[in-house]
Amino acid sequence: MIGDLHCHTTLSDGSLGIEDIIVQAKRTGIDFISITDHDTMSSINRAKILGERYGVQTIPGVELSAWDKKRGRKVHILCYAPQKPDRLEGLCIKSCEIRRQCAGEMIQKVTELYPITAESVMKHATGSKSVFKQHIMHALVDYGYTTHFYGRLNYKLFNHESGSCIVEREYPDVNFVLDLIHSSRGVAVMAHPVYYNSIDLLKELAENGKIDGVEAYHYSADEEQRKIILDIAKQYDLIITGGSDFHGLYNEKPTYLGSNTTDKENIDRILRLANKKDK
Repeated sequence: MIGDLHCHTTLSDGSLGIEDIIVQAKRTGIDFISITDHDTMSSINRAKILGERYGVQTIPGVELSAWDKKRGRKVHILCYAPQKPDRLEGLCIKSCEIRRQCAGEMIQKVTELYPITAESVMKHATGSKSVFKQHIMHALVDYGYTTHFYGRLNYKLFNHESGSCIVEREYPDVNFVLDLIHSSRGVAVMAHPVYYNSIDLLKELAENGKIDGVEAYHYSADEEQRKIILDIAKQYDLIITGGSDFHGLYNEKPTYLGSNTTDKENIDRILRLANKKDK
């Protein structure tokens, strides 16, 4: 039994809908799927209904944006199976608003450099709870300024260190986010710690008993980095997860559903912990 516990739909920055994801999970022999759109839990009810229809078990999920104040950088936390998801709604609304403000400024910067319109960007964000860099890049692809979503132009505009059009703001503090997840009786797992250079933060959170698990199996970690993550997980008895971080057309790297997975032991640990929190 395997699960892909990290994938995105058109509700955030993926290119495929919920049904497309679940049907593809069935085709590829995935037993469990968790749709973890950014800062929205809008997929939960529909995913459950479609999962039952197609014979794929679903774990409610969301990828929450947070901020590592000590190091001044973003970190993503996956929340699984919150028993009281309403307690996360305010956080999701706040983070989506932060992202929309950043996107508005980025669109303005891009349209000053390239003669595209805000409307040409927004049509690609239809159905999404926010606007993402991928939607801006899609408009630039539409009008021929590049043929790639990720390449030289994306790096020039949106590189986190030197991008001419990147706009970032602080998201809610990671400790606050973790406390809120546990208040919702959800399971908190750090997403792709290599991607945002969060291994030191992972150690701190694990030492303080603030985090339940870590996504060790993700395309951003090479073998050496994965070993470091797995050693930390073993030392602090963390749940170990894996996921494709699937975005469809908007994938940053070639990846497909089931390219990284979570095994039965750790799926069971998530479900047991969620059930324990419900008592």
